[in-house]
Amino acid sequence: MPRVVMIPTARFTFATDTARQLTEAARGLAADLGAEVTGPPGLVMSEMDVAAAAGYLDRDADLVINVCATFADATPALRLYRNLGRPVLLWAFREPGAAGDRLWLNSLCGAVLFAHAIVRGGGEARLLYGDPGEPEVRDALRAALAGRLPEAVPAADPGRPRGSAATARAALASLRDKTIGLIGDPPAGYTPSEYDPRLLTRLFGLRIRQRTVEETFWQVRDAAPAARDAEQAAACAAQPSLCALDPEQVSLSAGVTTGLRDWVESEKLDAVTMRCWPEFPVQLGVAPCSALSRLADAGIPTACERDVYGITTMLLLEALGSGPTYLVDTPVDLDAEASLVRLWHCGSAATSLAADPAAATQSVHCNRKIGVAGDFALKTGRVVIARLAEDGAGLRLLIASGESLPEPNRFQGNTAAIRLDTPAGQFARAMVSGGFPHHTVLAWTDVRPQLRAAADLLGIGVREW
Repeated sequence: MPRVVMIPTARFTFATDTARQLTEAARGLAADLGAEVTGPPGLVMSEMDVAAAAGYLDRDADLVINVCATFADATPALRLYRNLGRPVLLWAFREPGAAGDRLWLNSLCGAVLFAHAIVRGGGEARLLYGDPGEPEVRDALRAALAGRLPEAVPAADPGRPRGSAATARAALASLRDKTIGLIGDPPAGYTPSEYDPRLLTRLFGLRIRQRTVEETFWQVRDAAPAARDAEQAAACAAQPSLCALDPEQVSLSAGVTTGLRDWVESEKLDAVTMRCWPEFPVQLGVAPCSALSRLADAGIPTACERDVYGITTMLLLEALGSGPTYLVDTPVDLDAEASLVRLWHCGSAATSLAADPAAATQSVHCNRKIGVAGDFALKTGRVVIARLAEDGAGLRLLIASGESLPEPNRFQGNTAAIRLDTPAGQFARAMVSGGFPHHTVLAWTDVRPQLRAAADLLGIGVREW
């Protein structure tokens, strides 16, 4: 009888009742297939839960499964699996909610984040995707119990055409001495939000201006009333759906926009990435998503969750001619038969990137239920997915492509449904086994040849599907 350690991780802001039901079904399936299953009886959501879960780890077990019952930061992965010495099977569930609802689980994206932390720390991860009742999942779990884990999909440079070296060199030169505004520390357990400032300077010549979340709050509170009122009036004129929201939160959002804009102008910033939670919603009482969107519409690239390599990817793409871009969770949903993935984030996309910019609805944040965040589908057409990520002491460049398809906004926030040019299931497995970040950047102009040429000039390895 194979022995299995099954640890289910979750976050309280997601649909934990559904997560518990799916976790129990996962345990039941493993037992039905003849496994002896041990592990925490409940969802692992707190530091105490993580400490208790560590007591279940057994190095002699035949299989270790982390059930990504909902999205969670990678703190459990860092503490539980750092020196495990064997692959971790990351089990992610499908999204159960109706179209237009929030992400109930964001389980698949959570698996990608866990894999990034595990692989970055020298470990191995594999992906099992689907719900316990699916025949394919049953077959894959049976194979894993017999020692045949899902395949690790290699990521390589297929040698596709390069653009002009001179054009790429000019784009890279344009980045030198640009300045990124950086607010706060990386969120706990967000390993892709950590970065090496020396690498950033050496490769791109970028500068960082950093300040704390508290300093940002002071500037928001000190914003001139006339400037805040003018910003609120301009935002409401551009996005009339704001009129249906809590006026106090709309005013606060205008204050955040005003404070950020003042900082951009005073420091001559070229882009901004910020720690957007938990302090903004919990302490200031506002989601900053729409403020980031307003800056993006004004031509300042913005990224949430203090993702420095993410915002650097955005600057690189735009220097190569991509036009406006958006940082997205990748992937949050997967249909292998249709080779379809959905990429999403909470609602900070520029309204110019909406499928219908005139109907770029502003609403409340999907999880926090306070304003202000965008709630609209992203535009259609050919897209490029790209991401600069760590590779030992250097960087690597992820590239993929596909077609953004027309559909109603699948998840509250900003969603793109993308039919990939490569098999979607293979792409997701490669993201996990390769330890790529859960954030990528979406662009609507095909600059792949230029990207490859820029990577060659920088000495960065290309990993492309």
